[in-house]
Formats: sequence, structure tokens, C-alpha cells
Amino acid sequence: MKRLATALLATVVLGAALAAAQGNGGKPLQVWVIDVEGGKAALYVTPTGQSLLIDTGFPGARDLDRIMAAIADSGITRLDYLIATHYHVDHVGNVLELAKRIPVGTFVDHGPTVEGPAVPQVAAAPGGPPITKPAEQVRDFQAGYAEAYGKAKHLVVKPGDRVPITGIDWRIVTAAGKVLKTPPLPGGGKPNPACTGFTPMTTAEGLNDPDDAQSVGSVAILGQFRLLDFGDMWRTVELELMCPTNPIGTVDLMFASSHGAIASGSLPFVHGLQPRVVVEQNGTRKGAAVDPMKTVRSSPGLEDVWQMHWSYNLGTELNSAGVFIANIDDPATIAAILTAPPRGAGPGRGQGAGTPPAGAAPPPAGAPAAGAPATPPAATPAPGAPPAAGGPPAPGTQALAGGPAPAGRGGNNAAAHTPAYWLKIAAQPDGSFTITNTRNGYSKAYAPRTPARPTQ
Repeated sequence: MKRLATALLATVVLGAALAAAQGNGGKPLQVWVIDVEGGKAALYVTPTGQSLLIDTGFPGARDLDRIMAAIADSGITRLDYLIATHYHVDHVGNVLELAKRIPVGTFVDHGPTVEGPAVPQVAAAPGGPPITKPAEQVRDFQAGYAEAYGKAKHLVVKPGDRVPITGIDWRIVTAAGKVLKTPPLPGGGKPNPACTGFTPMTTAEGLNDPDDAQSVGSVAILGQFRLLDFGDMWRTVELELMCPTNPIGTVDLMFASSHGAIASGSLPFVHGLQPRVVVEQNGTRKGAAVDPMKTVRSSPGLEDVWQMHWSYNLGTELNSAGVFIANIDDPATIAAILTAPPRGAGPGRGQGAGTPPAGAAPPPAGAPAAGAPATPPAATPAPGAPPAAGGPPAPGTQALAGGPAPAGRGGNNAAAHTPAYWLKIAAQPDGSFTITNTRNGYSKAYAPRTPARPTQ
């Protein structure tokens, strides 16, 4: 009897420990995907209430206020972790100002930058010709960043590390150009059939910003649910990670790397991971290029693509239906651009609007057509949606070292959507999750993946 009581007590204690690790009273992992006009910012709150922010968008009041609005909506009063995937202007633009607005417990990054005047100015792009390294994109960022993390904790991560956030298992699989090979994640370590017969790009198209390839890549695990975020990881590093074996296995939700631009999203990477849902943190003309989107849409097991913006790079052929898009221009603007003469698009930016490929398939159901988008912008913000902050950067915000982002790339000079809407993700340990579009109130629930993947 005594042994039985001891065994029962051990079972209760183990169950409580697992509940603490995988969730807290059934609370979900929540993610706010914030509109920073083609930059990147996503706020995570775990079932135990700890918080983590990945990247901070472009410098200035517009993106900073949107991030703070999401933080206010979440109810948190501090950031336990802030991950800078890499040091480009659309990712670390508000790190320093944000740290003045809310306490940050630990700053997480890949280590020293490979860009800037303190390093040699010429480096070989993986698999391509030599390229010139640009100076740091946010003026005086490295000095200010060192001062900020000097007042808190600083964690330089490498593949195989865990970020010690409670409530979820946060794994680092890429950092500083290195990739995880062993030990693989549960369900990983198997040959990747998508590598067979695949021919990589022979040029360095889109690979012109060296710190992209240094990006911190994460897999967040909550029981059966897996989410992947790789920042702006290059396709050359994707292939090193995923071929010939896949150390990750499959994921439920994937943030498109490089905002969906041509520099990322190789077929062995996307098809090897088999995401059920892909989220594109694109702008109207930044990211969301045609070829990577075709790769995503042909991936085995894909159910949906959610976008931050309706993309003029994709036109009516490859954009998602309006219910899956957080921000859409008004009908007159869409009609004017779709019927305008074709315009060029820079490397990695996709094709110009108005130039559909020959034999293109009909637009998805609900996709905006000239003069009639699927879901017109709401006149008032949905509950919890942040107002957009227009105008010039607030006093004291970080300046871009080279001035505003080039026209057509999104960024500080992109026309801000007002109001700006976010996507909201809520995931459970059984692998089920829900995504909500705050622009139109549309919400879709995804059942657990079957069969269930191995756990550790």
C-alpha cells in the first residue's frame, strides 16, 4: 500500500512538472505578429507568462508605437527576452528606444556583426562572387547596443542552445552562419528527400547583406506544436542545414525567411519542413517574391499562407484570399497599380504588378481584383488593433546610417497603413492552434497534426 501511495505521488508530481513545462492551466502560447511595414517584429507570451520579442522593425515612432501597442494588449510589463536575429535596420531599428520604454531582462543575438567599418570591407558570398560589406545600417547601433545589454543580461547563442524561457522549449538551430546537425530535434535526423535532384541557384542574387546569413534561427516547441522563425536566413545556409538530412523534422507554423524574398525559401528547406501554415511578414512591395511563394504553395501538407500585406509583387495570382491578409490597400489604389504599365523589381523583390506569368492560374477565391479587393479595409480598428503612428521619427529614435530605405522596399518611407493590424496566434500543447486577423475578425482553427510527431 505504501509503495502504491508513493507511486501515485510520483505520478502526480511528474504530471505537475509536465504541466508546468508545457503550459499553465490550459493557457496557450500567444504570438502577436506586428505590422512593421515589411520589417520584422513578433511578440511571444508563453503559458507561464514569460515574454520574448523577436526583432523590432524599422527605426522611428511608427513601428515603435505599434510594438508598444501589442505589448499593452498582451498585458506584460517587461520583456524577459529580446532576440535580435541580426543587425539590419528592419530588424533592430527600435531595440535601443524600446529598452527605454520597457525593461528587458536578457538580450539575445548571434554575437559580433560581420558588417561595418571595423571589419574588412570585402567578403565572399557563399557560392557566389565577392561582395562589398555595407556599414552598419543603424547609425552607432553597436555602441548603443553594448551599452544596453551591459545594463541587463546578454546571451550569445549558437546552434544547439536553448533560450531559458519558461513554459516552452526554445531551441536555437542557426546562428552566426552555423547550423544544427546533431543532436537533431525529436523527429529530425532523417534523410531529406526534397534535396534529391535539387539544383541550387548559381548566382548570389539577393545575397548582398552579409549579416542576413548570421541570423538567429529558432524553433519554439510547446508539446506537439512547433513554430519556426529564421529571421533573414539565406538559402545557402538553409541548404547546409537541411541537406542531406533534416535535423528539425516538420513544423506546424513557419515564418517565411527574408519576408518571403528570393534570398530565402529554398525548396529543400520549405518542403523538408512541411509547414501547415506559413506567415509572411511582407510589405506591399518588400518580400513576398514570386518564386519563393510558388515553393511555399507547392509544399506538401500546406493549408494556408497568412500575409501582413497584400503584395503588389504577387498580383492576383499568388496573393492569399483577403481574409488571410492583415492589411490591404483601398480598392482605388489596388486598381490603379494593377492596371499601370509594368514596373521593374529589384533582386529578390518579385516581379512587378501587372505582369502575370503566361498560363497563370485564376486568382484564389477572395483575392482582390482590380477595383474590388476581397475584404475592404475596416473603417475602425478591430478590438486590440494598434493605431499606426505616422510622421517622422520621434526625437531620440535611431537614425538610419544611410538615410531612409530605398523606394519600393517598404521601410520608413513606405506609406503607413492607418490603422495597422496584427495577426494573433494562439497555440496549445496538443498541437492545435488558431490564427486571428484583427482587421476583419476572421479566425481559423487548426486541429492537431496527425499522426503526432515524436516528443522528447
